[in-house]
Amino acid sequence: MYAYDEIDRAIVHERVDEFRDQVRRRLSGELTEDEFKPLRLMNGVYLQLHAYMFRVAIPYGTLSSDQLRKLAHVARTYDRGYGHFTTRQNIQFNWIALKDLPDALADLAEVGIHAMQTSGNCTRNVTADQWAGVAPGEIEDPRVWAEILRQHTALHPEFSFLPRKFKFAITASDHDRAAIKIHDIGLKLVRNDAGDTGFEVLVGGGLGRSPFIGRTIKPFVAGRDILSYIEAILRVYNQYGRRDNIYKARIKILVHELGIEKFAAEVELAWSEIADGPLTLDDEMIEDIRSRFIYPAYEELPAEPDELRAAAGDARFEAWRANSVAPHRQDGYAIVTLSLKPAGGAPGDATAEQMDAVADLADKYSFGEIRVGHEQNLVLPHVARRDLPALWAALDGLGLATPNVGLVSDIIACPGLDYCSLANARSIPIAQELSRRFANPDTAALIGRLHINISGCINACGHHHVGHIGILGVEKNGEEFYQITIGGRADEGAELGVLIGPAVPYGDVADVIEDIVEAYLSLRQRPDELFVDAVKRLGVEPFKERVYATR
Repeated sequence: MYAYDEIDRAIVHERVDEFRDQVRRRLSGELTEDEFKPLRLMNGVYLQLHAYMFRVAIPYGTLSSDQLRKLAHVARTYDRGYGHFTTRQNIQFNWIALKDLPDALADLAEVGIHAMQTSGNCTRNVTADQWAGVAPGEIEDPRVWAEILRQHTALHPEFSFLPRKFKFAITASDHDRAAIKIHDIGLKLVRNDAGDTGFEVLVGGGLGRSPFIGRTIKPFVAGRDILSYIEAILRVYNQYGRRDNIYKARIKILVHELGIEKFAAEVELAWSEIADGPLTLDDEMIEDIRSRFIYPAYEELPAEPDELRAAAGDARFEAWRANSVAPHRQDGYAIVTLSLKPAGGAPGDATAEQMDAVADLADKYSFGEIRVGHEQNLVLPHVARRDLPALWAALDGLGLATPNVGLVSDIIACPGLDYCSLANARSIPIAQELSRRFANPDTAALIGRLHINISGCINACGHHHVGHIGILGVEKNGEEFYQITIGGRADEGAELGVLIGPAVPYGDVADVIEDIVEAYLSLRQRPDELFVDAVKRLGVEPFKERVYATR
């Protein structure tokens, strides 16, 4: 966990006071909604279908138990008793009254949480691998660099009014759990031939109306130079980004239209003017940030403790352990993913009671630390293997031990038309129905790893373009229809899914997905051939034939 200093705390509290006055003026009529809009967006407040939506930042997906309890308090006190974890490692509250927003923000500020830059045409929440710092084989903890980046970009005057929103993601593992290739800037920690640590820098990724996979602009930038190089990218984007057309304003369009070579040349020119200047990070500066990350005092523990052997006969525990427990860099410990995808549930939702309980479990079993993944699940990153049976029993009682992580019912979905004023169709009911249909654990195990992503509109908050199966809600003559894509992925081999055919009506979606899955089971070469690999081998046509043969 990163320990915030007095400067951090002062900035957060000053923002609360500023926003309280802005809300007062809006409620009194001194500000119109149009005048208030840019002010509220700077504080993560959207006007949705039914109420204001409040988006809270969780930098690089790391929470303390006290912070999670405070989120539970906000859900219980100001909202309807739950929150929604998003694909940006944020949490959203959908029902907070405008008059209560300053108090909610003030309560969050007590534990160092804020909503700055969770909206608007600025640099957004910096996201990272939810296993950062504990994943085996990691070069180093990428959250140190995410924090450096967060501090530099937070309230940066030059980059608070960009042509459009701007998103970073960072990882230090070969397997990409942070989806860096679908971000405006993706950073991967690497070592060069001399053994120096730096970054492969990708640029121009993003989904939405015009999806693109990010491309490497520079294979190695030394750690000391990463801020100046990123600043050069942002300056080029700020200068040349399409402010005249909202649909062409993202950096992905600029990179696409200029070409990666021309864009890289512009960045190199901008970088030449600021490299080796004040933005250069020396070792002392980096170590100062690194020293503020407090790591657990791990014990020397056995990999196969007696408690684990004693629980081995419990089939339900073993199913959960095989699905939701991952290796840790420290012997005797494990990384545990908590599924927020129960059968029939809304993906990513957690009640105040669940958040409080997870905070207690984190204190008891994970050194008080929780992570949020872009897949809309939670993680306890420091669990002693001897504690796994007791933790499973507690999670099972909370409805947080569904052994479906990475399987067909571990669905990513945006709030859709149930909440969002931009959506064309519902997402949550589709996810709920699919999770019910694939709830049988034996069926899910037979299918294997398969990611379904659902978006209620072309903005792609559910990352449908990179789902193994992607579902996009569209509107036709006032009715909800859904386009289906297959073959997408968001990891180190990121690809965009391919449309299989005409959109299908709301009532047919679950049947169509079942047809696709059945086609896969009959077409795969062997039981361990993943769905996404079968699609890559076979193409779209065999699945298209199965879906549309009787429609």
